Amino acid sequence: MSASGQHAPELRAAARHLGRRRFLTGTGAAAALAFATNLPTAGVAGAAELDAARVSDDPFTLGVASGDPQPDSVLLWTRLAPEPYAENGGLPAERVTVHWELARDPRFRRGVRRGTATAHPEFNHSVHVQVDHLDADRAYYYRFRAGKWTSDTGRTRTAPHPHSRTGSLTLAAVSCQAYHDGYFTAYKHLADDDVDVVFHLGDYLYEYAVNSVGGARKYTDRVLPDVFNRETQTLDDYRRRYALYKTDPDLRAAHAAHPFVVTWDDHEVENNYADDLDENGNPPEEFLLRRAAAYRAYWENLPLRRPQRPAGPDMQLYRRLGWGRLAQFDILDTRQYRSDQAYGDGAHVPGPESLDPKRTITGAGQERWLIDGWRRSRALWNVVPQQVTFSQRKLDLNPVAKVSMDAWDGYAASRQRVLAGARAADVENLVVLTGDVHVGYAFDILDDFDKPSSKIVGTEIVATSIASGKDGAERPANWETYTKANPHLKFYNGRRGYVTVALGRDEARADFKTVSAVTTPGAPLTTAASFVTEAGNPGLKPA
Repeated sequence: MSASGQHAPELRAAARHLGRRRFLTGTGAAAALAFATNLPTAGVAGAAELDAARVSDDPFTLGVASGDPQPDSVLLWTRLAPEPYAENGGLPAERVTVHWELARDPRFRRGVRRGTATAHPEFNHSVHVQVDHLDADRAYYYRFRAGKWTSDTGRTRTAPHPHSRTGSLTLAAVSCQAYHDGYFTAYKHLADDDVDVVFHLGDYLYEYAVNSVGGARKYTDRVLPDVFNRETQTLDDYRRRYALYKTDPDLRAAHAAHPFVVTWDDHEVENNYADDLDENGNPPEEFLLRRAAAYRAYWENLPLRRPQRPAGPDMQLYRRLGWGRLAQFDILDTRQYRSDQAYGDGAHVPGPESLDPKRTITGAGQERWLIDGWRRSRALWNVVPQQVTFSQRKLDLNPVAKVSMDAWDGYAASRQRVLAGARAADVENLVVLTGDVHVGYAFDILDDFDKPSSKIVGTEIVATSIASGKDGAERPANWETYTKANPHLKFYNGRRGYVTVALGRDEARADFKTVSAVTTPGAPLTTAASFVTEAGNPGLKPA
């Protein structure tokens, strides 16, 4: 939030114009968003078409991406922006025809599918192409063309057939890429890593201002426009911020190399928001307008399928993917439906407010969906990519320790219900993937965290940040405190990087990969630690 704690004038005006009750209807939400952003509410099918031959500069400055691999289809993405930092990417409010093609080889000699898609101005000239009727468990290459311009080549893949007993999968987990805190060097290494799919666990961008030298990047070869040196609040702000991030060559390389499965945390909208409440106590109708703008920009800029397209301030991001009989992925959204944080957003000892059994971090509908999915799962590994630390994390050595009210510790009843659901569904190999905290953790998930001798029921792997927190340290100042206070914490490292998890029939192996610095480019990659957990016998062991 800005220093004044107020939203942009157009958001306040729209909120006053409609009021919360009318806004919370579907038509009210759409009207309010249009009022605040000059966004058409009924599409622009009648918009003029721009002849792509008239696009004089490369429109593929933001690269290409793919996402949410399924056994018979892939989702391909790009966005046209010949002037990426300009309003509307430097294009007029006209639709553009974009050609796409998919092949089995990077030279496109063995073509599989090709077609056209329309880049509509109301979606900021983004393109989401779902290519169906493909072979399962196969790599494909893709590219786009507009006029005389051809995009980078991307590599993607389909998932195995649902009944396939595929023996292995290697995923990468990433999170928290504050542009102003450093270079995305970890993505450069990830682009060259041999992984099947990348899970982004939130904070794809940050709402905070980025100055003319890119913050900690300290550019000397460029000057960023003043438009970035303010907090994102309007649709145009969020759209331009994605453009800033997506012009980073290392992020572009990672997207081109691997399919991504994305979910958000708070900074895609605003720090520590909870449902319709922002961190400064503004009226919900104002914040929901900001949330609607942020959600729309998120959809426009990431490789998401049509069911995830937002309607006003609402967007169903939680969804389920499979990888044969090896793994089921239940991707959560712990931000949009949560109860407000107890005792504020920070650290606090548990108390009646945080322990209230009615509190939820997922919302009742998503919680039921998760547990019902486990009951039906036939997968060996049940993996839950989500945002904030799931395991208990005591922050001091006092008899009653403080915990984070923004993490699952602040929603103890939610965690108890989810663990009870896993027990009832006989989930033997539970793996939780987490981001948010800008460090790497490896936790044994206990049936009862208040009893250190309690049964181990799963594994939590926390991916450190790509850049947030700047360079970090191998052992942060609180390392000894945290490791003593939390005996189920088996690893703690404060450098930047990512984690890979190799799932097999017998075990899962996690490799924590870090870089020594992000405030200067080009740091090498190191494997800081490796752990395994056996199928049917949870508990982390050094590899």
